[in-house]
Amino acid sequence: MRPTAPPEYPDDPIAEPVHKGRGALSNETSRYDTEKRIRTTDGWEAEAAAAAEDDELPPLRTILTRDATRTIIARNNSPDIGFDRSINPYRGCEHGCIYCFARPTHAYLGLSPGLDFETKILFKPEAAKLLAAELAAPKYKPAVMAMGTNTDPYQPVERDLKVTRQILRVLSDFNHPVGIVTKNHLVTRDIDILADMARRNLAEVFLSVTTLDKDLARAMEPRASAPHRRLDAIRALATAGIPAGVMTAPMIPGLNDHEMEAILDAAVDAGATRAGYVPLRLPLEIKELFEEWLKTHRPDRAERVLSLIRQMRGGKLYDAEFGSRMRGEGPLAILLSQRFAAAVKRLGLNRIGVRLDTSAFHVPESARTALVDAKRDARQMRLL
Repeated sequence: MRPTAPPEYPDDPIAEPVHKGRGALSNETSRYDTEKRIRTTDGWEAEAAAAAEDDELPPLRTILTRDATRTIIARNNSPDIGFDRSINPYRGCEHGCIYCFARPTHAYLGLSPGLDFETKILFKPEAAKLLAAELAAPKYKPAVMAMGTNTDPYQPVERDLKVTRQILRVLSDFNHPVGIVTKNHLVTRDIDILADMARRNLAEVFLSVTTLDKDLARAMEPRASAPHRRLDAIRALATAGIPAGVMTAPMIPGLNDHEMEAILDAAVDAGATRAGYVPLRLPLEIKELFEEWLKTHRPDRAERVLSLIRQMRGGKLYDAEFGSRMRGEGPLAILLSQRFAAAVKRLGLNRIGVRLDTSAFHVPESARTALVDAKRDARQMRLL
């Protein structure tokens, strides 16, 4: 546990203690809140601080809340993203990756992008039902559905809740293509569904592998699967005939970017045929969260890493400009792109671009009936 010196005055803010198995080191108030919360002490901790320095904190437990959303397909028109629709079974992510670009979305809920993001998870129990209704709508036009583009569909709570598995069953019933990105070996649980979809050219899966260094992974992505387990997942998926790829993302200059070629080599050995990469992105609150983490976990290289990030982002820690936000700019960004291209060519990756099939999409009769019944019930409710 990180020792916290008692404040000079009882009302002075004090640092959040380090919680084992969690990524963020603080829990700042949402940027939309009109009032700012701070941790303070009532004064009793001062005498016990030295004695408690080595004590282990009790686990910071995950709190699950039902998400009452009425829609499940999220749309986007971003010009530098290769999909226009996605499904997020969860809001927040228990993996706790410190660099996760989805963290700021928790602010919309009045929660912190820090520890709240990884401990206060909203799940969508009606996701499969909502999806079936949206896919059965007369005006729906099929295109590849992306999963894992915001929060991970296979984060630890999925083991029991099975929201993602229910979604996959619906997509399979509709012959609807899906592309998945995850950091969790749990995806192999659904090989039965995914392999059947892959035989119909309806599924592909990418494992995100940021490092082969288990110690760095444990600190940076505390509840994601260990690197070797992610490679095992690629192997299991490929063996089952499911197109499998690797995302070396994010690449963080001065921290893990030197591992890019080694990660790609290991992924190809496991059976990956496709690959991608994205440099570190630090929008909104993530800048402060990542800098705090870096100075705590890698203090010897913190300033160098931050300097290199600025060199890739026009002197800032982040640039939200379309196009450059996904690749960076300047000599370091160009070199990273060239290294990736050279490794991909050497390893024979991306030779065959998987084009998932949308032509076989159909609405099952059961879904048509359910949609008609739902519309009838809605009319009757309006008449009451």
